[in-house]
Amino acid sequence: MTHPLLRAARVLSAGTARAASIMAYLAGWNYVACAIFITADVLGRSFLGVSSAATIEITGYMLAGGIAWGLAHALARRAHIRVDALVNRLPARPRAVLHILALSLLGAFAVFSAWAGWTLLDESLLFDAHDNSALHIPLALPQGLWVFGLAAFCVMIMVLLLEAVLGLVLQGPAAVDALLGPRGLQDETEEALEAIAMARRAGTAP
Repeated sequence: MTHPLLRAARVLSAGTARAASIMAYLAGWNYVACAIFITADVLGRSFLGVSSAATIEITGYMLAGGIAWGLAHALARRAHIRVDALVNRLPARPRAVLHILALSLLGAFAVFSAWAGWTLLDESLLFDAHDNSALHIPLALPQGLWVFGLAAFCVMIMVLLLEAVLGLVLQGPAAVDALLGPRGLQDETEEALEAIAMARRAGTAP
């Protein structure tokens, strides 16, 4: 029977991962909108002689925000690139400890990035900073969305760390390996099958 603390941590982790999935979904549509905007601007300049005059600034904000909003979901799905040639050859317990250490170091970097982003946002709010484009967009708006994505990434890391530590203490190294270990062939196969099922439901696959 799963310990109540570990069960609660897993519920929290699942809820956070679900929120991260929604953010990643919005980030994906953000990129679609970005592509449409760039295409429309290029066609407008080429054939109609009109332009938004702020394409570079707006798409830059969209790209930065989309990346930040996708980080937590990528972590939850273990989609970040892992160099696992050595760690997979280690015994279970040292491997679990290294997984937790790696996540802790990632957390330290994420917290630093979020802190630096918040410092930049706070400065923009203080001076009511605007960009130099024709739209004169308040910098706090794109920066706020960007910092929110970084903060969500930090939360995802902290929740996974909690679950990993509890899993190691209460269930052993196998629980950590299942949670934080590199994706295996079975994981990739399940993801591919899930993508095919979604495509069929959407009517875009045979």
